[in-house]
Amino acid sequence: MQLQKTDWAKSPIFLVAPFFFLGTAMVAMKYIIPHTSPLFLAAFRLLPAGILTLILAAILKLPQPKTWKAWLWIGLFALVDGAMFQGLLTTGLVNTGAGLGAVLIDAQPLVVALLARLLFGNLIGLWGWLGLAIGIAGISLCGLPAAWIYSVLENGIPLASWSQNLGEGGVDWHRLLHSGELLMLLSALSMSAGTIIVGYVKRHADPIVATGWHMILGGIPLAVMSGVWETHQVSNLVAGDWVGLAYATVFGTALTYGMFFYLAANGNMTSVSALIFLTPVFALLFSSLFLGEQLTQLQWIGVSLTLVSVYLVNQRQQIADAVAKVMGTLGGQPDRTVKAVASGANSEGDAD
Repeated sequence: MQLQKTDWAKSPIFLVAPFFFLGTAMVAMKYIIPHTSPLFLAAFRLLPAGILTLILAAILKLPQPKTWKAWLWIGLFALVDGAMFQGLLTTGLVNTGAGLGAVLIDAQPLVVALLARLLFGNLIGLWGWLGLAIGIAGISLCGLPAAWIYSVLENGIPLASWSQNLGEGGVDWHRLLHSGELLMLLSALSMSAGTIIVGYVKRHADPIVATGWHMILGGIPLAVMSGVWETHQVSNLVAGDWVGLAYATVFGTALTYGMFFYLAANGNMTSVSALIFLTPVFALLFSSLFLGEQLTQLQWIGVSLTLVSVYLVNQRQQIADAVAKVMGTLGGQPDRTVKAVASGANSEGDAD
């Protein structure tokens, strides 16, 4: 059984699929959201997806949680990665494009890398950090305004001007707190915390079963809040919207959650989390096709950098081995010494 898990966790299609589904589901949700309400959309994604996941767990005869510690961790998982992540995501999507929203959510791998380093001792070494840095540059080119990027390249970051504006009250804090971009970043932080929490959840419960329960427990408060605060959740939906809802629920939530947290529980969390850099690639491409959101030259460069970052992070050990071999041959140093410098000690320190 362990061999089967390892094979799944290393399959390229299995690794990429959840991020393809997540990116395309962002496009589907952006298409739907003008006709419904954000909290209803979040609840609708979670509740049916959770039921489907638990049905699959029952078919596979996976064990249900049996201890109070298991349910406490699942409850925390549901609050942070269910209710908070999905609620912030759909609410932020109201005022943010699908492609830009996916880009902003991709702030989370660095947070996961830092937390995994502190909590589980996961080190990713020189090539891993280089890949993450390139990924951040890539998603920045994808999502930040082109005029701002060109201004920074020409004039540098205007820290003095920002400081003066802050001192004079030049920042509209009310607008900032209600901006789609900020909500998306908060959503990314919630997902980061959820990725770390699953490392603890799997110690007390099967990760697929826990994923199903966390979607149901996280979806219930969203449904309640939608019923209390929102109106016209379904009255304006047409047939195409229901198809999009079904896709976002089954593929963008049930399969995505199950596959992602399966990978997080059975592989290096930093490596798995870094693959989320693929999400804006798919989101930008499909939003261009179906929503008319055109990619600029900077965004295409960003997409290319994103793909490079994914390769560096997930092939960092192989790259470190190759560099160590070359340096060891040229400099007469033992491969092990050079490799330790290039990749970091215990670079594959997975949270087993």
